[in-house]
Amino acid sequence: MVTITRTEELARFCEVAKTQPYVTVDTEFLRERTYWSKLCLIQMALPPSAPVGEKSGEAVLVDPLASGLSLEPLYDLFRHKATVKVFHAARQDLEIFFHDAQLFPEPLFDTQVAAMVCGFGEQVGYETLVRKIAKANLDKSSRFTDWSRRPLSDAQKSYALADVTHLRGIYEFLDEKLKANGRESWLAEEIAVLENPETYITRPEEAWLKVRTRTNSPRFLAILRELATFRESYAQERDVPRSRVYKDDAMIELASTKPSNEAELGRSRLLLREARKGDIAAGILAAIKAGLETKDLPRPKSDPQGKPGNAALSDLLRVLLKAKAEAAGVAPKLIASSADLDAIATGERDLPALKGWRAEVFGNDALRLAEGEIALSARNGSVHVVPTA
Repeated sequence: MVTITRTEELARFCEVAKTQPYVTVDTEFLRERTYWSKLCLIQMALPPSAPVGEKSGEAVLVDPLASGLSLEPLYDLFRHKATVKVFHAARQDLEIFFHDAQLFPEPLFDTQVAAMVCGFGEQVGYETLVRKIAKANLDKSSRFTDWSRRPLSDAQKSYALADVTHLRGIYEFLDEKLKANGRESWLAEEIAVLENPETYITRPEEAWLKVRTRTNSPRFLAILRELATFRESYAQERDVPRSRVYKDDAMIELASTKPSNEAELGRSRLLLREARKGDIAAGILAAIKAGLETKDLPRPKSDPQGKPGNAALSDLLRVLLKAKAEAAGVAPKLIASSADLDAIATGERDLPALKGWRAEVFGNDALRLAEGEIALSARNGSVHVVPTA
C-alpha cells in the first residue's frame, strides 16, 4: 500500500495516469468542526493493465496533510482531458477541489449518477454497486475513522483503497451499459450540473431560502433573511459550522421574539450560550434591527398544495412519473422530485424535469396531462397514457 507524501512522487504517478484511459478517485475528509470540508486523504487507482513500476494497476494513497506536499500535479491531471476521472457520488469531492483550486476534474464520470441512469435505483450506494457489479463485499469497519489522525493503520488504508480499486470494474461495466442503451447524453446532462460552479456557491443573502418555517409573514421573513445572512457570512469567514453559530430553530425563535438587547437575547430558550454575547450577539441584534427597518420585504414562500385543485393533479403526475420511470428503467427521483411535481401542477414550467432527456422520458407527457390532452388508464396491471380527444 503506497502512500504518497512528496510532490515529486505525486507528479510521477499523475504522469503515468495521463497515459491511461481513466483513473478512479475518492477522498476522505472531515466537516464536523468546520464550514469547509477538511481534505484528509486522496485515493487513486489506474486500470488493472496499467504498467506502473513493478506493480500492475497500482493504487495509491495521497496524504494532503503531509508537510510540503503540493496538489498541483493532481490538479494538472484533472485538467488533462484524455484521461477520464471516475468518482462515486462526486458532489462533496468536487466541492473540496472547487473550493481549494477553483477547478473540476475533466472529463468526469460519476458512477452513482450513471447507476441511476442505468436503473440501479435512487442514490445507489457504492457498497451496493460493489456487491452487484464487482461481486465483492466491503469491509466497513473503518467507516467512522477520524481521517485527520496520523499514522493511519493498515486496516484504514485497505478500507480507503477499496473505494477506488472496485470502482474500476464498476466504471467499465456502467460505461459499456451507457453506450449500449444510448444514454451517454443523459449522463452528460447530469455531469454538467456537477461541474457548474453555482452548484457549490452558497451566497449568504440566499441562505434564508433553505430554512424551513411555517410562518410566511413578510416582516418575519425579512428578519429571518437578515439572521440567515449574518450566520452564513460569520460561518464562512471563520470556517465554523452553521450550527456552532446558531441552529435553525434558534434562528426561527429569534425572528419571532425579536430581542432588541443582550438582556432580552439572554432569555432565548434555544440560543447557544456563546451566542448571547460578543460578536455573535452583536450580529444577531444588528440583523434583527435591519429586518425590522427594511422596506425590501421578501415575498411569502409559495405553497403549491394550498392552491385548489392542484393536489389531485400532483397525485396524477406521481402515477405518471412512476410508470414512465419503470418503463425507462430509471430512478424516479432522478427524473423529478415531489416538489417538481407540485410545481408543475401549479403552472411552473421552468424546471429541469421539463427539459433535456427528462422531457423525453416524462416532462412532455406531464405537460400534456396537466393541460388535459391525455389521461391515464389502468390495463393489465399497468398504467397507460391515452389521448383525451
